[in-house]
Amino acid sequence: MIDFSRATWRKSTKSQQSGQCVELAKVDGAIGVRDSKEPNGPILVFTVEEIAAFFDGAAHGEFDDLL
Repeated sequence: MIDFSRATWRKSTKSQQSGQCVELAKVDGAIGVRDSKEPNGPILVFTVEEIAAFFDGAAHGEFDDLL
């Protein structure tokens, strides 16, 4: 299990001040994703490759039909 307790969490500079954002942190080669409204809530953990594939898909419109 990866310890994210000392992680530096980041969210997009384009996020609004409403607090409804996701935050990401990198620890030991893994990327954690959490809800910014619940910093003590669950963390989804992905590999760098998985996150890169997701970002690439988002940039190329693979998820546009979900909006």
